[in-house]
Amino acid sequence: MTDAHVTVPTPPGPTPTGPAPSGSLPADPAGGPVLTDPAGADPGAPPPPAGPGYPQHWEADVVLADGGVAHVRPATPDDAEQIRAMHGRMSARSLYLRYFSAVKQVSAAQVSVFVDVDHDTAIGLVVELGGELIAAGTAHRNTGHGDPDAAEVAFLVEDSQQGRGLGSILLEHLAVAAQERGIRRFTAEVLGENTQMVRVFIDAGYTVHREYDSGVIDLVFDIAPTEKSRAVVLSREHRAEARSIRRLVSPRSIAVIGASGDPSKIGHAVLANLLRGDFAGPVYPVNPDARSVLGVRAYPTVTDIPDPVDVAVVTVPTATVAEVVESCRVKGVHGLVMMTGGFSDAGLDGAQAQRRMAAVVRGAGMRLLGPNGLGMINTDPEVRVNASLAPVVPPAGSIGFFCQSGALGVAILADAAARSMGLSTFVSAGNRADVSGNDLLQYWHGDDRTEVVLLYLESFGNPRKFARLARVLARTKPVIAVKSGRHSQIVPGLVATSSALSDDVVATLFEQAGVIRTPGLTTAFDVAQLLSTQPVPRGDRIGIIGNSSARGVLAVDFCLEAGLAVAADSPIDLGVQVGADELAAAVREMAHRDDIDALVVGWVPPVATEGHAHAAALREALRDAPVPAVSTFLAVDGLTQHLSVHDERGNPTRGSVPSYRTLERAVGALSYAVRYGAWLGRPAGTLPELAGLDRKAATARVRRLIESMRTPDDPARPLVDAELVALLGCYGIRIEDFRAIGSAADAVAAAHEIGFPVVLKSFDESLRHRLDQTGIRLGLQNEAQVRHAYEDLFDVAGPWQYVQKSVSPERTGVPTVFRITADPSFGALVSFGLGGVATELLEDRAYRTVPLTDRDAADLIAAPGAAPLLSGYRGAKVVPHAPLIDLALRLSALADDVPELIELQLQPVLAGPDGIAITGARGTVGPPSEFDDWRRRMR
Repeated sequence: MTDAHVTVPTPPGPTPTGPAPSGSLPADPAGGPVLTDPAGADPGAPPPPAGPGYPQHWEADVVLADGGVAHVRPATPDDAEQIRAMHGRMSARSLYLRYFSAVKQVSAAQVSVFVDVDHDTAIGLVVELGGELIAAGTAHRNTGHGDPDAAEVAFLVEDSQQGRGLGSILLEHLAVAAQERGIRRFTAEVLGENTQMVRVFIDAGYTVHREYDSGVIDLVFDIAPTEKSRAVVLSREHRAEARSIRRLVSPRSIAVIGASGDPSKIGHAVLANLLRGDFAGPVYPVNPDARSVLGVRAYPTVTDIPDPVDVAVVTVPTATVAEVVESCRVKGVHGLVMMTGGFSDAGLDGAQAQRRMAAVVRGAGMRLLGPNGLGMINTDPEVRVNASLAPVVPPAGSIGFFCQSGALGVAILADAAARSMGLSTFVSAGNRADVSGNDLLQYWHGDDRTEVVLLYLESFGNPRKFARLARVLARTKPVIAVKSGRHSQIVPGLVATSSALSDDVVATLFEQAGVIRTPGLTTAFDVAQLLSTQPVPRGDRIGIIGNSSARGVLAVDFCLEAGLAVAADSPIDLGVQVGADELAAAVREMAHRDDIDALVVGWVPPVATEGHAHAAALREALRDAPVPAVSTFLAVDGLTQHLSVHDERGNPTRGSVPSYRTLERAVGALSYAVRYGAWLGRPAGTLPELAGLDRKAATARVRRLIESMRTPDDPARPLVDAELVALLGCYGIRIEDFRAIGSAADAVAAAHEIGFPVVLKSFDESLRHRLDQTGIRLGLQNEAQVRHAYEDLFDVAGPWQYVQKSVSPERTGVPTVFRITADPSFGALVSFGLGGVATELLEDRAYRTVPLTDRDAADLIAAPGAAPLLSGYRGAKVVPHAPLIDLALRLSALADDVPELIELQLQPVLAGPDGIAITGARGTVGPPSEFDDWRRRMR
């Protein structure tokens, strides 16, 4: 048996007579250790009031219900005049609903409610747009005889901004801020006739208690997020972000700022592409030195354009970008497509300039695509926009394509066009100062024209959000991703723009979300070409048919190497001279067999045969086929004319038969589609209700630990024994009974208290995990053996040691390891592996993202390469998976509820026929990632 430990600080003395370390804290009546700070305070009590100061981490850019953007921040006394001005822009009716009486002129006392805030007893938030305050909200804690855990919440939204979801956003952000300050409930008084404000509270997903008296409704509700409130937030986020991107990619008018008649200029290329593509709306060239560009009237600045401008394409030099952005703000432009480079792609100074620009753009309510991007394309016949530098555009189709790289974009689009691979939308985000792949996922989820999503990613902005969005989207539309930069940390020029996530983590992210990850763009195009035209395979049984026995045998090899099953009597060789009708009949018969899930058709044309008749016959034979098919017709890549089904505009559409240059690529594309079909066919899983969880106590304990740290910037610190045992206990996770001791007498006393047999362990983790077991002494049955073991271990490890209850043989079959790890941007992962030097050297661990469903947890336990050791491999005892799955789910719940938990390791978790035993743990807490709360905010 291999034992581990529970981490404690370095013992305070070198002799066994010194004070006991934290592991020996007294137990409370319930049997767990009492967690106290030096003053003896109870960690379960409400946290102490925070000191005054400006909580900058409450600032956030938010997407409004109509797709616009605004900025939320804490209120300050300097906002008084702006608050007063906002009152002046409001109608008498709105002020009456807010103050329950007519207000002719706002008083100093009414203004002070919003600005005299300490962000503890009184929390205030304001919303800025275009340099003006457009909404404000407050939460004032009950400091008298009322409920000390409650605060009264109120809002004020300018008339012209009502209906944009500002009340809901303020409620979400106030709730997060209030919980941080120990407030648990909100109360509100609302006039019964103010139905709009009542709906804000009711529709937020909270359980609201209402009382009606004399025309006033009193509302009370807990503000801790619930499953329903989280669902409401996610639904609102989805609709708002989708509308925001729809406004960007479907503009009604476009200005090209920097338009030029010089063919060598970017401004010339993008204007020419817009005109050549027959954009459905007006195009306004902006050039102060020209009356017209490419025959279209030009304007000196965007503000000189007499009509509204939805989107501005910016191609001016870097030095003049700030001036252009300000002009677009004044004009009221909705979105910017920034092709200009020289920002984060040009070093630290450029990155700072990019952040400033993004802040100005968002502060003006605009969205920003880029900078340093290729632009965007929308093939919708109602839009027809090619606001990009790509002279060759693929036909209209059903693939939505997001690409970070501007430099690769032109070549990528040319390749797609050569394959006749139809796109619905193409977006190149460049440096991603604002718009990212996550925004496009939100848009494509509800876009009827997009059936397949293709992503070329160099880095993640918010990978945790990506996982959540992709997991939902992949259930209805295939998501294919190429993640470059797997070795970027050794390429100096790519380090700054690459994700810090390991490739194993990225693979986990994609696998769990159902994303089809391919090694490169060629394979991604192969898979997209298949899934945009053919149904998803329902299984892995492949039928092979053609007119060459040699190619048929080769196809069998490729199928078996890809993990696919070859159907009985495959391959079928129809002979080199097979006619078109005979080919069609054979293919039709095979496609309708019950034992076949997909077809590979390899046809080699005889000499002097064009194959058009055979192609048309094959297309018609597969028109109503229930299974997908791939071909190597004439060794052509893409959708050939005679294998394609065309829409009313002559573009290839669903039902077309994709062709590949080689059988290997055809089978490879099919194998990815088969794995995706298997993911779709598996139950999505549920988040099960776990018994014995005390989430409230856990969050209170950890909150107290974090607040005891000197500043929010303090580095993470290890949990001591009592803290860790108490935290795990809140989630029904129990470590085998142990004591920290400092002398032989203490060891004997602890052994009697715990009960023989026991083990002794070193405090030093490196000693405990040696192959020669230098740091542990096992199977101690009596006092004499304990004393002897203590003295023996003393010479190696010193006086401070652990005594722990020995684990019964029925629970010691296989040592395993569980870990929780948190990435600053990604969030939490739960990993699982089997103990042992070989698996550690080979990094044989499986990962899943939090939260885990019951299906995820089962997959996690079965995923490591050494997992057969749990199932009786070579006569070993069979270990039930249920206790391990339960532990994985509890760890997932802990990681999801407590984002301050930076790292946790349980090692070893001994798994035997009668259950599991956790004999060691260590953990670290620290300030959580900014992405860990549930409020809506932009990256």
